[in-house]
Amino acid sequence: MAITRRDFVRTTFCAACGTVLFPLDLAWAEKRFSTTDPHVREAYFYKTLAEGAVQCGTCPHECVIVPDSRGRCQTKTNIEGKLYTISYANPCVVNVDPVEKKPLQHFYPGTKAFSLAVAGCNFHCLNCQNWEISQTSPDKTRNQNLPPDEVVLMAAGYGCKSIAYTYSEATTFYEYMVDISARAKKIGIKNIWVSNAYITPAALNRLCDVIDAASVNLKSFSEQSYWDLNSGHLKPVLESFKILHKRGIWMEIINLVIPTYTDDMEMIKRMCGWIVDNLGPEYPLHFSRFHPQYKLVHLPPTPVEVLQAAEEIALKEGLHYVYIGNVPGLGNETKCPNCKQTVVKRKGFTLEWNHVNQGRCKFCNSQISGRWA
Repeated sequence: MAITRRDFVRTTFCAACGTVLFPLDLAWAEKRFSTTDPHVREAYFYKTLAEGAVQCGTCPHECVIVPDSRGRCQTKTNIEGKLYTISYANPCVVNVDPVEKKPLQHFYPGTKAFSLAVAGCNFHCLNCQNWEISQTSPDKTRNQNLPPDEVVLMAAGYGCKSIAYTYSEATTFYEYMVDISARAKKIGIKNIWVSNAYITPAALNRLCDVIDAASVNLKSFSEQSYWDLNSGHLKPVLESFKILHKRGIWMEIINLVIPTYTDDMEMIKRMCGWIVDNLGPEYPLHFSRFHPQYKLVHLPPTPVEVLQAAEEIALKEGLHYVYIGNVPGLGNETKCPNCKQTVVKRKGFTLEWNHVNQGRCKFCNSQISGRWA
């Protein structure tokens, strides 16, 4: 049977119970792209289907895309029965940031990260802070032409220790990210994946060949909250954490505590227990304060005492490094889990001093987890 315009809205069902998970919108692209466009590249993960359709294999949505239409992320398009990305070498944001802004507290603190983003995202978070670029597509933003080799040269020229794929969702410009990372790795520049970790195992394993660190948003520890807040599912994200751990990628976990959505202390306790049991106690966990924005402007900011209660739970569950984010002057120091001395002190994103010597506490010589200069 031919795939027609009436197939653009396709309902996806749970294979186990038959429950409707979501309607998959396969809307026509407003612009048709050519394979000669310098910002168009064939996708690394997809399979061909009947009647010229393709199925994307980059993220767990696994969008089925008919010719001249796009997937949910708005960055993958079907051109004559092949899947292409339209987010190659066309970043809409380029900046040099302190690595602490990613946020990464245990990854070469005090160094600079060359940061870039291409428009698009495979989530539709109600609380998105960068919705102007995440909830649109690369053909609707003002972009720079920046091929991978030029990104690496610029990063080196600015004295950056790393390149960070950030601001929007890095998985949606996967091919561009992988190609930059491979080039950067050859000259010793590190690569940081800032992500919601909604990615297929095959795509993530290839990415792990070229990245060094991940700053991953664990949006919630509830399947319902993941769907209500982000239009995604929890299980694939947890699988991504396991793969990162197995592949030896340094990661720091960010959990945004949103009133009425993710501020349930029992859920936070389960989340922390899962992290310790499956990943160990060494990866830092950041509890980040929510501020009203985008589609959740009716909610109040997260009370500081709620963040402190979450921090206390995480420490009791056995995590060694817990931070509070988005609250100036609070929860920004790294303490040795053994002697409890402050080994790294920061003011905002600025490093004030670092008493970690070759990965060990200056005061008691205990190991401090992370990647240290």
